This record gives sequence, C-alpha cells and structure tokens, in this order.
Amino acid sequence: MMAASAAPGQSHAITTVALTFEHDVVLARQRARAIAAQLGFDAQDQVRFATAVSELARNAFRYAHDGRVAFAIEQEGERSLLVARVTDRGPGIPDLQRVLQGLYVSSTGMGIGIMGARRLSDRFTIDSGPSGTTVAVARVIAHAPPLGAAEVRALSDVLLREAPPSAETELQRATTALVAALDTVHQRETEIERLTQELAETNRGVVALYAELDDRAQELRRLSEVKTRFLSDVSHELRTPLSSMVNLCRILLSHVDGPLSFEQGKQVGLIQRSAEWLTEMVSDLLDIAKIEAGKVEMRPDAFTVAGLFAALRGMFRPLATNEQVALVFDDPAESIMLYTDEQRIGQVLRNFVSNALKFTAQGEVRITAQAEGETVRFTVADTGIGIAPADQQRIFEDFTQVDGPIQRRVRGTGLGLPLTRKLAALLGGSVALQSEPGVGSRFSLVVPRELRPGEAARG
Repeated sequence: MMAASAAPGQSHAITTVALTFEHDVVLARQRARAIAAQLGFDAQDQVRFATAVSELARNAFRYAHDGRVAFAIEQEGERSLLVARVTDRGPGIPDLQRVLQGLYVSSTGMGIGIMGARRLSDRFTIDSGPSGTTVAVARVIAHAPPLGAAEVRALSDVLLREAPPSAETELQRATTALVAALDTVHQRETEIERLTQELAETNRGVVALYAELDDRAQELRRLSEVKTRFLSDVSHELRTPLSSMVNLCRILLSHVDGPLSFEQGKQVGLIQRSAEWLTEMVSDLLDIAKIEAGKVEMRPDAFTVAGLFAALRGMFRPLATNEQVALVFDDPAESIMLYTDEQRIGQVLRNFVSNALKFTAQGEVRITAQAEGETVRFTVADTGIGIAPADQQRIFEDFTQVDGPIQRRVRGTGLGLPLTRKLAALLGGSVALQSEPGVGSRFSLVVPRELRPGEAARG
C-alpha cells in the first residue's frame, strides 16, 4: 500500500453514494454540491468540491467499474472539514508517485483528474495498492462551530427529503459554473494585462532614470578628474615660487647680506611663516590630488617603531617652542618591527602631532605605539581643548575646520586630517578619534604590521 498522509480524526458520516452505474458519477457530484450548499459554502467552493468529487468518482468507475463515495464531517483540531472518501476495488495505481509529482498522465487522463482534485482540496490523501484505491478530499467549513452527530443527522435528513436533480439540470449547473469561471478568468487576464502594461511603463521609467544617473555619474567623474588635474597643476606651479620665498626669507633673516632692522626682521618673519603655511597647504592639496588620481604608490620597507620615533623627535624638537607643553615619545618596551611605508606613516603622525601642538596650551602631547596581534596602533594623545562630539566626524572632511577662538587664531587648511584618513586607507588601516571638550583628544592610527602586495595598492 502507498499512503500520502495520516488517518483522519473523529468522523460523522453524512451519506454514501454507490458507483454502480455511470449516472452514479453525476449523482455523486450532485450530492457533493448539495452538502456543500447546506454547510454554507459559497458558489465557487461548491463547484470546486463537486468537481473534485466527480473527477475521483469518474476514475473509480472507469478503472474499477465499482466503488462508492462516502461523505462525512471530520474534526481536525478546532476546525471542521467536509470530507469525501472515494473507494474502489480496482488494481490500484502503479505509477502513483509519478502521478503525484505531476510526471505521469495516462492516455485516459487519470493523472490530470487526481492532480486536479488535489489542487481543489484543502486536504488530500490517497492510498493505492493491488486490492484497491482510496482517495479522500476535504474542504474546510469556514465560520462554523464544531459539528456533532445531531447536526450531521439533521443534514442527512435534509438530503434524504430532497430529490436529486436530473442529469440535464446538473449539466446546466455545471455549464453555468464553467461560464462564470471563464468570465472570472477573463477578468483576471484583463487585470494582469493592465498590470503588465503598468509594469512595462514603470520599467521604462526606471531604465530612463538609470540612464540619467549613469550620465550624471560620468559627468561627476569627469568633473572630479578636472578638479584633480587642476589641483595638481596649481600645486606644482605654486611650489617653486613658494620654496624660493621661504629660502629668500631664511637668507634675509640670517643677515648674510647685512643686518635688518627690528621691524624689517618682523615683516620678513611674517612673510616666511605665511609662505611656509602656503607650502604646507599646497603639499596637502598635491597629496590629495595624487590619491584621488590613483597616483600614490606605497613603498614598503622594514623599519622599527623606535627608529620612526627618533626621526619624528628630531623633526619636532625645533617646533615645540611652548615650554608649558611637553612633547613625549614613548618608545615601546619591546622592539616592534614593521614592513610598510614608513614615510606615509610618518606623514600621518606628523599631522596628528602638529594639530596637537597647535591646540594644546599646557600639559603634554604623548605619542605611543602598541602591537596588537598582526597590527600596530599608534596613538597621539594631548591635553588640549578637545573636540565636541558633533564635530568629531566633520573634521575628517575636506576643508572643514571647527569654529572657535583658538581655531580662528591658529591657521589651518582643513586638509590635514582628511589626508590622514586617505593615507591610512592606502596603508590598509584606519584612523580613529576619542575626544572630550576641555580634557583633550586621542588620535589613533591602526595599520597592519606587514603591507602585503595586494594591500600596497595605488591610491
């Protein structure tokens, strides 16, 4: 025996139709419709249940020449079901599994009948073997309390009192139901066609929008390339005269060509500081332009943190002119070896230290390094004015500076911190900031200890 589901629960029999003659198939359909109508099924559900029963009854009569259809009410948890169980004593269905999978249809259409009944049912079971076949189809009785034996007997009495309609009447009903179904299908096809047209129009709009976005993106890329070339060209053109200005100021301040008056020395010093500030801005602009153009190449080499700190210590010693601020480089207790671009890491740390010295009136600026597995964390901590939480992301945007009395007094380009973030990304790492106004700031750079070939990408 082959089974498709478990046995049903509590059952109350309604009536039985014997499938002895061909017109009994029509009688089974009539009974199915009448019972469904008495139980409150709408017209479409009546047709569905009656069609499923008649298909199975026709199969039983055609292949077994005998059988019966038993109607019953079954309880399944909190819901009631109308069940029709079609039984025959035929040879069984040898290709049952293929039929249930929709892979087999006999020349007489048996597979279509079984699959059609299955689709029209809320619950479907089938047992088939050499001694016969039993197929049960069920529909849920909606909006109905559990039905007991008394209610089922009353339903049986009503059916007994009603004379079944003639075959011609049943055929007329079936034809009417078919026409209604075809009309419903036509309405749905019309709605589907309308929705398809709307979808096609929407798709055309989306395609046009994507085309416009693509044009805008190409234009933005072109403008970005123009901006990058402009910054690069201007930076190169400005570097030479600015370098000349700085060098001439140094010569004048060294009194090689004779002494300067106090006021002359003051003015030349102002010119020198302005030229140096412009040179710094031009250098930052040029670096950003190179990164955006993809022309910055990482040059990894082996070095130690102690060696890097020694170079930075010597570079910043002349710049740490405020005696109330201590510049402290904490060499790590154990040697930390890296294989990456030392120049670019130094450039990031120089930006961090320069900012810390600018905005720290007293206390200290401390630079540390710590190995963390396969990465190294560099930290520049100061006891300066700090940065408000609302500004801690903004300061990493190009040309952005926090407004304040000290910021207005201390010159800046608004390019140093954005540049550090871009350089950190090229190094395969990241930058981070922790700050509290009035307490100080901690800028961190985390980079891999080894810059692998795949990570040493051009900017």
